[in-house]
Amino acid sequence: MDYNRIFQAAIDRLHDEGRYRVFIDILRNKGSYPNARCFAGHNGPKPITVWCSNDYLGMGQHATVVAAMEEALHDVGAGSGGTRNIGGNTHYHVDLEAELADLHGKEGALLFTSGYVSNEAALSTLGKLLPGCIIFSDELNHASMIAGIKSSGCEKRVFRHNDLDHLEELLEAADPDLPKLIAFESVYSMDGDIAPIASVCDLADRYGALTYCDEVHAVGMYGPRGGGIAEREGLMDRITVIEGTLGKAFGVMGGFMQPQGHVQMVVRMCDYGQNPQTASDAPRWIVNPDGTVGLEDALRASIGAALEGMGHKIAAAEAVNFAFGGAQLIWRQGDDGYVAGSDHRKDGGAVGF
Repeated sequence: MDYNRIFQAAIDRLHDEGRYRVFIDILRNKGSYPNARCFAGHNGPKPITVWCSNDYLGMGQHATVVAAMEEALHDVGAGSGGTRNIGGNTHYHVDLEAELADLHGKEGALLFTSGYVSNEAALSTLGKLLPGCIIFSDELNHASMIAGIKSSGCEKRVFRHNDLDHLEELLEAADPDLPKLIAFESVYSMDGDIAPIASVCDLADRYGALTYCDEVHAVGMYGPRGGGIAEREGLMDRITVIEGTLGKAFGVMGGFMQPQGHVQMVVRMCDYGQNPQTASDAPRWIVNPDGTVGLEDALRASIGAALEGMGHKIAAAEAVNFAFGGAQLIWRQGDDGYVAGSDHRKDGGAVGF
């Protein structure tokens, strides 16, 4: 089989359809936003002005932001050493999640590597966990939301853009006993219009649906503290999940979601994007009768064997449970040897002794 021929044909189709893209090669100039240097097709960099940036407020160039990033680099270095499962939660991120939760008046927040990933992960996880869930999606929702809905495997019903009558028609036709989720954006960047959030929440209340609002183009821009359209309109407490980004008005990178109630723990524990494993024999989590989550005994035994092999004495192990504040097995050295254990609290406290 000629694989290159197949790939070339796909590229040719993109050219024929006018969808082949070449991304411009630039560097921004610190302190002179929105000026930049373009390296594409020139003999050396050419000065240009960037009019299409999502760094709406120029925060990516702000002296305080740059200084804070430099301070963090000198404090902890450039990498985390692994996923949350492997390396634990970076304390800066724990503080940031708390600040974001406070910004939106939620119980907690979850950070992701981008707004695309947070949408895809949250929607796919919620859909998979709600048996028979129907997701009602605005026809102009971002591709990341569509990807998450598709990955969830749920039935999807698309309503016309900001059309409340059509949304209610679809909700009314659905089985009243099935779980429902309405997914929409607050600000639609391509059209520049705003969703009727209060009315969407009214329909959600009437038909027993959860609400999921993407605020990526609104956070940092609207509301007394930059919480978005929902904050501006006093509606944050009516939305089940608020999703946003740090890569636009906040000027850096990353995505986040702030859910109500147990939604945060569910996504943190069950989403592969939050808790990826790196080996075929990675730990498996077990839900205990009291609601805590335990680490499989085999993993504890294997680590214990490794410590013994290094000449350490192993004492009797405690039950290993952890809350959603950190998914990691902690060993401490006691009088009788190393002991495996963790914090037994279920309130999101840090794991440890």
